Amino acid sequence: MATKKTAAKTTKKAPVKKTAVKKAPAKKAPVKKTAVKKAPAKKAPVKKTAVKKAPAKKAPVKKTAAKKAPAKKTAAKSAPDAPVARRPKLKPNPFSVGDKVVYPHHGAATIVRTEKHTFKDEKQDFYVLEIATDQLIVRVPAASAMERGVRPVISKSKSRQVFQTLRGEPQEAGSNWSRWYKVLTEKINSGDIFQVAEVIRDLDYAQKIKGISPALKRMLAKARLIIISELQFSLDISEEEATKRLERALPKVEPPEEA
Repeated sequence: MATKKTAAKTTKKAPVKKTAVKKAPAKKAPVKKTAVKKAPAKKAPVKKTAVKKAPAKKAPVKKTAAKKAPAKKTAAKSAPDAPVARRPKLKPNPFSVGDKVVYPHHGAATIVRTEKHTFKDEKQDFYVLEIATDQLIVRVPAASAMERGVRPVISKSKSRQVFQTLRGEPQEAGSNWSRWYKVLTEKINSGDIFQVAEVIRDLDYAQKIKGISPALKRMLAKARLIIISELQFSLDISEEEATKRLERALPKVEPPEEA
């Protein structure tokens, strides 16, 4: 009987071994799970932050560029104004070869040809003028010829008005000779044939009454050439005939008798 009880006790010790086997896996399981959870927790916030910052910076740059688009529309609207500013330059050459014109301070001339020359770093057309009386050759930029005083020869009706000016009442110098000389110089350089006729009338009268200086004599001779050359072209007469008509138009003045 005693032997049987001992055997029974020995059989009861088996559960102790089973408890030791269960404790070993319980410790290893939590170590692996903790390592897996920490790795994704750190990487996830880094990626999300980088994605949010990139679009935030690019968005305002695109919006600013979109606002500049109206500037192109404004330039398109101002384009039609460009042809309006260039309209006066549609006919840069107002004269043609063979035209009879007047060049200030030189008188009537004929446009004998056109030439191209570089002027102000640009190639431009030039009129070649042959002065009728002085036998001079003058070159004038075609685009600015009228601005420089080049004009067509007067008509026949205006030629009659020139003779009326020559017959008019002369204006004397008075006491201020320097001012009178300046006025006469401006008239002869104006290119206006009526003002040049006034110079001839006044100087011719002064020369017949009391005489004039050598400088005024040269001015009178120059004014006569200017008038004669234009009357020659305007009336289609010879230089000799134009000179005779000029002399007949000037008033006859008797020189003062010497005491």
